[in-house]
Amino acid sequence: MNTPNLSALLRELTVLTGESEWVEFKHSYVDPAEIGQYLSAIANAAALHHKEKGFLIWGVDNDTHRIVGTAFEPRSIKKGNEELENWLGQLLFPRVDFRIHEFEYETKPIVMFEVPAALHTPVRFQGMEYIRVGSYKKKLHDYPEKERALWAIFTPQLFEQSIAAAGVKSDDVLMLIDYPTMFELLGQRLPENRSGILERLVKENVIVPKDNNCYDITNLGAILFAKQLDRFGELTRKALRVVLYKGANRIETLKEQTAVWGYAVGFERLIAYINDQLPQNEQIGQALRHEVRMYPEIAIRELVANALIHQEFSMTGTGPLVEIFSDRTEITNPGTPLIDTLRFIDEPPRSRNEKLAAMMRRLNICEERGSGIDKVIFQVELYQLPAPDFQVTANHIKAVLFAPKKLADMSAADRVRACYQHACLCWVSNKLMTNTSLRERFGIEEKNYAIASRIIAETIKTGLVKPADSTNKSKKHAKYVPFWF
Repeated sequence: MNTPNLSALLRELTVLTGESEWVEFKHSYVDPAEIGQYLSAIANAAALHHKEKGFLIWGVDNDTHRIVGTAFEPRSIKKGNEELENWLGQLLFPRVDFRIHEFEYETKPIVMFEVPAALHTPVRFQGMEYIRVGSYKKKLHDYPEKERALWAIFTPQLFEQSIAAAGVKSDDVLMLIDYPTMFELLGQRLPENRSGILERLVKENVIVPKDNNCYDITNLGAILFAKQLDRFGELTRKALRVVLYKGANRIETLKEQTAVWGYAVGFERLIAYINDQLPQNEQIGQALRHEVRMYPEIAIRELVANALIHQEFSMTGTGPLVEIFSDRTEITNPGTPLIDTLRFIDEPPRSRNEKLAAMMRRLNICEERGSGIDKVIFQVELYQLPAPDFQVTANHIKAVLFAPKKLADMSAADRVRACYQHACLCWVSNKLMTNTSLRERFGIEEKNYAIASRIIAETIKTGLVKPADSTNKSKKHAKYVPFWF
């Protein structure tokens, strides 16, 4: 946006009357944490008022809206050793692509933060959601009516209730849906006649009765119980793909397979297929050599289930994907998470596909208690693998499992991530991380306790863990908790 356009926009914003909760004017600099809270509040307020963007502007008097200029120079401000813009971006969740404009209006310096409206979940700063109430910035949870209204905006027609195939004859329903496997997974006896089967499919929201002995097959029914997903048009792209590469990059593909079945009826076959493609390590026992898979099966199972359940089905042209490399396995699904990746281990689960998640739980394919990631971390520690990495891009989330790596070969980021996840796992297990527990996690001998101490110090420096008792000066008996405690 060039200066004339910015000046015109500034004039429009300063003449707004009434309570424009998606615009905030400032004269002087405020501290970085305050700016982050405003970005959260304005992003959420913009969504609530059906605006594409909100604005945080320096150089305008908040009471009179008179343009007075500012001495604030955001790109010269640092928080610790980090530039303000980067620091703010890392602590906002979901990531907000805000833009900073610096320009002059009639020789007066102006700073404008252009803030996109929240899209699918309220924006947090440092784990807290904010909202504008009139001219004031408040915590969103203190205003439940605004929180409900905001979530109502984020909740379009449920994917599971939409129709995958309309006006299907009863005979064709039974050809398209793998109902015997569905009854088996639910632990229910198969009805003796067709009408009993169809009645149960209706009760399970797999089909919706229509006139002339016809039914609509719901997305829930098709995505879970289809014999072949490619018989359901747009759902074809939501079939999970498994790609095996020769090395550590995508240059040479060895094998690619797309699952054709509904998620529930084909889940065990899918997991077995993925496990068969995984690299294996040779372990030597007292008498025999034997091969073991590089990654814990439970970790693969939980991460694949998460990718299927928590994906954003409204995104077209993309679907869940498992990529197997020589040094890692990446499990990717469309859509950004509703929970900060740093809180995957301890926070209660939140799914954009609640009916799908509930059915998968009934089928014993996943858990809604939020313990799936706990299991992944526990198994990774048991195998003494590098800590998994949960990466968020603009439109996807990726879970990465890494092949075995010696502690000396791990990067600083690997060590810090493992230490933080270990502290979280200790916390949810009603324990506290210590030097001893971290040495056990990494397989560090007791005489090398200083190595564990350095890793803890590195993690404290990043702000991800902290001493459980700040008054305890003894390193030997120190205990540590995650930053959010």
